[in-house]
Amino acid sequence: MARFFLMIAAIGGFLAVVIGAFAAHGLRKVLTPEMIEVVKTGVQYQMYHALALFIVGLWLSYKPATPGLKAGGLAFIMGVLLFSGSLYALAMGAPRWLGPVTPLGGLCFLIGWLLLLVAAWRSKPAD
Repeated sequence: MARFFLMIAAIGGFLAVVIGAFAAHGLRKVLTPEMIEVVKTGVQYQMYHALALFIVGLWLSYKPATPGLKAGGLAFIMGVLLFSGSLYALAMGAPRWLGPVTPLGGLCFLIGWLLLLVAAWRSKPAD
């Protein structure tokens, strides 16, 4: 599972850079400044959580039995898909009814961070 999170972290970070660059250069004439900001917000949160997933992957490499850690990583992945994904879709003209999906992604991020807190609290010190 550690390898899975490390790979998803690398893909997520890569895509955040690609989407951010594309928005800054390729979409500047297509999207309004407000929608460019929406994409930037999605990219920012995607990158933060790619880094968090990288930490989860490393943590799992050394302490694979840490309670709550895998669930936290999965919550981060769901958060990126729902939060950043919905922001990207909305910026590109998706129907407005997709808007309520964004806070669900934010909730997944919060759950992920709380699960990391639980994992840290329950983690046994290194020998």
